[in-house]
Amino acid sequence: MSMPAVLEDFFAAIEKRDVEAMSACFTEDATYATAVPLPALVGREAIVTMFGSLLGAVGSARFEIVGYTVDGDRVWTERIDHFTFGDRPVAIECMGVFELVEGDRIKAVRDYVDMNTWRERKGA
Repeated sequence: MSMPAVLEDFFAAIEKRDVEAMSACFTEDATYATAVPLPALVGREAIVTMFGSLLGAVGSARFEIVGYTVDGDRVWTERIDHFTFGDRPVAIECMGVFELVEGDRIKAVRDYVDMNTWRERKGA
């Protein structure tokens, strides 16, 4: 099964650092757990604020999809999230679960990432 179009749009918006296009991918009441078990962001506005801050701080961003599985309105992704801070590339392995509403909007995201590894790589 192919990647749902809304996720293709989301990943493309991240790479373009286009927060407006990225926000259109989410329902108004979406949740995004950027690093389970940390508390999730609640609502499109909170998600947009976080991504606006992150994407504004990096020179580039790209979510490389290593593999994925689609089961109805749930999509599991294995990713490597790539960012550039100044001239320094930083990559982090991530497993993300996306829940969609009728396939056309993202309702919930749970990203599983080792935050200690992320902090070490980002701070290096």
